[in-house]
Amino acid sequence: PHRTELYDDPPLGCWPIVYSPDYNITFMGLEKLHPFDAGKWGKIINFLKEEKLIADDLIVQAREVTDEDLLVVHTRRYLNKLKWSFVVATITEIPPVAFLPNFIVQRKVLKPLRTQTGGTIMAGKLAVDRGWAINVGGGFHHCSSDKGGGFCAYADITLAIKFLFERVQGVSRATIIDLDAHQGNGHERDFMDDPRVYIMDAYNRYIYPGDGFAKRAIKRKVELEWGTEDTEYLQKVQTHVEGALNEFKPDIVVYNAGTDILDGDPLGGLAISPQGIVKRDEVVFRAARSRGVPVLMVTSGGYQKRTARIIADSILNLHSLGLLGRQQPACALGSPSLDQMVRDSAKDFSNLS
Repeated sequence: PHRTELYDDPPLGCWPIVYSPDYNITFMGLEKLHPFDAGKWGKIINFLKEEKLIADDLIVQAREVTDEDLLVVHTRRYLNKLKWSFVVATITEIPPVAFLPNFIVQRKVLKPLRTQTGGTIMAGKLAVDRGWAINVGGGFHHCSSDKGGGFCAYADITLAIKFLFERVQGVSRATIIDLDAHQGNGHERDFMDDPRVYIMDAYNRYIYPGDGFAKRAIKRKVELEWGTEDTEYLQKVQTHVEGALNEFKPDIVVYNAGTDILDGDPLGGLAISPQGIVKRDEVVFRAARSRGVPVLMVTSGGYQKRTARIIADSILNLHSLGLLGRQQPACALGSPSLDQMVRDSAKDFSNLS
């Protein structure tokens, strides 16, 4: 297969948490014209550092995807369209972007999204190697091979899964659990007739994108009413996540953990509490990890300033419950000897095969 740096092994001591300061979109206050908190990713990392869960040299640095990587899924025609600023303005829903020269749009808007997309692809292989991985960004679930929308310019979920299918032995079945408040029509369109991919999607049935065609790809559809609250929501998530994983045995779970289900979100229209979100993530990790299925989490939508704190709290909760196990950061334990590492990786390998 073609060469990519995205699958280079990170230093052994790293946590499988993927991030780059390049994720954050900052440009002359333009980012404030979108309800999205365009610096949320950096804030999540800062909270995790304050809590001493991670340090800069313990996380995996995301790399930007190249055109060659993107062409694994995207059409050349679609990538060429992104060279038009007005197209990017429409996709990101930031109208003034239409009036900027495209080289600025590439550097200030699309490069952060390409770096987050690289992060999701990297996290796919890390999840298989370590049992879990979290890309602090990504989750662009409205983008498919030839169409973007809803702030999503690259199909990172589709890309991560196709990379795994093509380049990682033993990965031939994937389950997408999409719990963002919006329907994940991008990956649904991409995997419409692919029996290797099982999609569960729980979303507010009345909001964007309302893509009836894409719904045909959903194997477990959980359509929620306006203002759905914790008790009903968590019960549905628990039932359907367990059901999905019993019905189809995947080699990887891709978990789209949008926080736009939070009460008060201007776009999501649901009423889940911060504690409800933390509990939801726990339900998904428990279900996957108890079955020995690696889980890759992406953070997706979430349009309030307080979502960064909630995502950080959720990761801290997963850690305190031992759901982020198996890969102890070597840095924290003092570095093991080289032959110990070789023995460990041989052991890991025999467990996998």
